Amino acid sequence: MRTLSGEIARSDGTLTRGQITFSRKIVEVHEGPASGNDYILPGFIDLQVNGSHGVDVMSAGAGQLTDLAAKFAREGVTGWLPTAVTAKLDHLERVHRAIEEAAASQTDGPDSTILGMHLEGPFISPRRLGAHAPLNLEPRVENLERALGMRSLRLLTIAPELPGALDAIARLRTLGVAVSIGHTDATLEQARAGIEAGATMFTHLYNAMRPLSHRDPGVIGAALAASDARPAIIPDGVHVHPEMLKLAYIARGMRGLVITTDRVALAATDPTATLNVGRARAKIDRGAARLADGTIAGSIITMLDGVRLMSREVGIPIAECAVMASSNPAAILGLRDRGRLDPGARADLIVLSRTLELKGVFVAGRELR
Repeated sequence: MRTLSGEIARSDGTLTRGQITFSRKIVEVHEGPASGNDYILPGFIDLQVNGSHGVDVMSAGAGQLTDLAAKFAREGVTGWLPTAVTAKLDHLERVHRAIEEAAASQTDGPDSTILGMHLEGPFISPRRLGAHAPLNLEPRVENLERALGMRSLRLLTIAPELPGALDAIARLRTLGVAVSIGHTDATLEQARAGIEAGATMFTHLYNAMRPLSHRDPGVIGAALAASDARPAIIPDGVHVHPEMLKLAYIARGMRGLVITTDRVALAATDPTATLNVGRARAKIDRGAARLADGTIAGSIITMLDGVRLMSREVGIPIAECAVMASSNPAAILGLRDRGRLDPGARADLIVLSRTLELKGVFVAGRELR
């Protein structure tokens, strides 16, 4: 049994000064005098990870994915979804097998838990590819059946305007797969239809989607309006300007946003390196991974980097940032035992200094050394 003392982030977005006692699960959170001034937060959950440390999910073996899981834990991430981008279905099935094997090999800590697969393509709009390859498919008949055959699929990004998309969303939801609207040219009405069908997230708000206009709100208008679907945001200061992050926060509040990284293999590598990302080679340029034509191909931040930016530049209280980086991602996946520091929850937690430096990580109650 362990006890930590400090400012404890609660699932309502407030801080409680006191002690938290835990073993594998959290036993008690006690309000009262505390000997420490550190912040104690639930471990971060990243729903969109295309790669990092030179490893691309699209080509990684199971061992490489488990190695990444160990590295992510040391960055404060206690759960994550390896994310596959648009490719031929045969390739995506190979990627899925590697993810499934890696997840099955994990024990209960101390590494970051591989929570399943996020399939970001191929059911996306050819008009909003971003860095994806032009290998887009309609989400129906054999294409959909093969995707549904991926047993570790937990989250799927889809363009709701595609033929068959609404039926696919409804079917995915009945099978327990979360659906996110993204890489889409959807109108406001089409996006709302996707939400009505069961979509509960928007993939990297503002990016790779129909632009916001005062006469054509489009998918961004739907994402900023109150609904059951939370926009995921990439707070690296490159994908989205901090003022637009603030706009999303004002519109949706802490309960309505998800912090994610969309990090790619170039993250945590030599800044002069070039690697395949999506449809072409990419390099680090102006704070993100970019293709030769300047197209942004993903981020190079950690979840903690994103939380720091949301706290320091957008002005969001740290406990509310924790809701967006932990509680809300857990809710997207229907996980009731993670993402919160409440009695009975799994003891995945991190300790941050007052200057938001990582001081400690616990996975299922086990401290990383």
